[in-house]
Amino acid sequence: MSNRIDVKKTYKLFINGTFPRTESGRTYEIKSAKGVFIANPCLASRKDLKDAVVAARAAQSGWNKASAYNKGQILYRIAEMLEGRRGQFVDEIVLVAGATKSKAEKEVTDSVDRLVWYAGWSDKLSSLSGALNPVAGPYYNFTVPESMGVIAAIAPEVPSLLGLIDAIAPIIVGGNTVVVLASTKAPLSAMSFAEVIATSDVPAGVINILTGKKDEIAPWMASHMDIDGF
Repeated sequence: MSNRIDVKKTYKLFINGTFPRTESGRTYEIKSAKGVFIANPCLASRKDLKDAVVAARAAQSGWNKASAYNKGQILYRIAEMLEGRRGQFVDEIVLVAGATKSKAEKEVTDSVDRLVWYAGWSDKLSSLSGALNPVAGPYYNFTVPESMGVIAAIAPEVPSLLGLIDAIAPIIVGGNTVVVLASTKAPLSAMSFAEVIATSDVPAGVINILTGKKDEIAPWMASHMDIDGF
């Protein structure tokens, strides 16, 4: 018989590079595919969303000014750190989603590959989206892509990890910052991914991850006056 205390993991929000508990103090219960209790993730509140948007706004200018090379390096670093924790993410996807191990491994592999893919796009966006436009006059006319600012996103329920990365990566590679609501039913991989972000040289506030209910958070996201895109 072991005398060790069972150390349970506390799943928090990820705002401005830190892991705060929700301001509301509310949580909700998630269970495994077999109905076994797993954890009580946070039910994010309107105040939590506000804090995340404030952090994203403060970080946006600096992130937008970072070189394309630097953005690509950071995205690649996220992929490296995710690869190093592959086993943990596979186990969480199997536990919560009830996926087979092979399907979970494929999702993690696809997630790493997706991050590498977007890392490669970081220094190609301007040349492919921009243009030197032909004009009838003694001047030049350029089309130059610009970031939008603070973007809100809602990750799909499944796949919980790959869907989250598909929501985050294309937003930040263009110089935007993001506030994303993770899968309600399977938020574990999202909050573990926040731990990856925290150790991947991502500036605080560039990526903010909330957990909670879509029917509560989505209307607040859509009506927030300091969110530039949804």
